[in-house]
Amino acid sequence: MAPRRRSPSSPPATPVPAGGATSAGEGSLAAATSEDLVRELLRRLGEDPTREGLRKTPLRVAQSLAYLTAGAAKAPKDVLNGAVFEHDADEMVVVRDIEVYSLCEHHLLPFFGRAHVAYLPRGKIVGLSKLPRIVDCFARRLQVQERLTMQIAEAVEEILAPAGVGVVIEAAHLCMMMRGVEKQNSRAVTSCMRGRFRTDARTRQEFLQILRGPTV
Repeated sequence: MAPRRRSPSSPPATPVPAGGATSAGEGSLAAATSEDLVRELLRRLGEDPTREGLRKTPLRVAQSLAYLTAGAAKAPKDVLNGAVFEHDADEMVVVRDIEVYSLCEHHLLPFFGRAHVAYLPRGKIVGLSKLPRIVDCFARRLQVQERLTMQIAEAVEEILAPAGVGVVIEAAHLCMMMRGVEKQNSRAVTSCMRGRFRTDARTRQEFLQILRGPTV
């Protein structure tokens, strides 16, 4: 007879105090590997981590989380690879529709969407592919969308010292779609405007108009 699954909302059968043993043979929480912790979580959800479909799940989850949060160990300058160039251009540069995938730090559920990044050069430009890399640098960590938007703008401002920076992110949050209010069609839109994007309404309007225009 298959073992009866315990409801995930019920208390764990064997409470584990902070710093105590996760399960027999796995040692203390401090000494446990990420795989050990995922394996214990599966047990507490009423699952059998030794069954065929779950045997490699702890390893997969540990590797996945390490990849999805790898940006926390990087600085924006690490991803530029020297691709900042002297240039006398002063017209707006926009890279729009940059795919964003991140993890909400409140529920560890994904949020995903598009980022639009613009700046007004003032003596320096950056390789276009580096703006998406800056986005990924901050997206691949535990995040909230509001902070992510601000961090991208601050990084571009620090690296290029431009006349202005504008960042807009539109994203769907699974923590609002799969649980909680369960709203499937809502999207969060956040913006951060610096320099002339903040002080000059015409510059800001030009940027926002570009975002509303057709894609190539």
